[in-house]
Amino acid sequence: MRTKERYEGIIAWFSENMPVAESELNYENPFQLLVAVILSAQCTDKRVNMTTPALFEAFPTPQALAAASVEEVFSYIRSISYPNNKAKNIVAMARMLCSEFGGEVPADIDSMMRLPGVGRKTANVVGAVIWNKEVMPVDTHIFRVAARIGLSRNAKTPRQTELQLESHIPPHLLPIAHHWLLLHGRYVCTARKPKCHECQIAQWCITAKRSTALADGTSKRGLGN
Repeated sequence: MRTKERYEGIIAWFSENMPVAESELNYENPFQLLVAVILSAQCTDKRVNMTTPALFEAFPTPQALAAASVEEVFSYIRSISYPNNKAKNIVAMARMLCSEFGGEVPADIDSMMRLPGVGRKTANVVGAVIWNKEVMPVDTHIFRVAARIGLSRNAKTPRQTELQLESHIPPHLLPIAHHWLLLHGRYVCTARKPKCHECQIAQWCITAKRSTALADGTSKRGLGN
């Protein structure tokens, strides 16, 4: 199967079966989403959603968060991964938002990446979700899924995966395609025990085809014996 056919089949399936796909992080505005995405690094969305209500109640605006101490913020996020670094980053991020961006999250990806704690993936997520930017945020789920399915080939870094996906997926579909692949990786194509028997896009997956071919070969050898 050619790469073009694989992309077309997978995009068609998701378009029909998952026409609505959204972030599972809870937020009410760009500032809250940016904070939540920073906190979600190497942490589950579920854990972040348990943490942010009290955090946002205490620090509802960039100005409020900028005025807080790192120690204060740490006390609200101590249950998530790497709370020390994340507390430092979101306080520093809020202070730069206030000092350089008028307390507003910039819509420009490069400008957003200037903020402490904001890398390319985080900026792309906020840009895609809030402003429907035609970008492909690549997290661990998408990096894994793209390689397994065969949407990316020999990609060694998230950036390489991002470029390959963006070169094959129609630009207007990139924001929702990010959620398609992320959710597929989170619930079906999981890291340790992928649920291939439940997968509805297995017919386009190179890993599933290899597994089937291997199983068929083993079965035939067994019959021959």
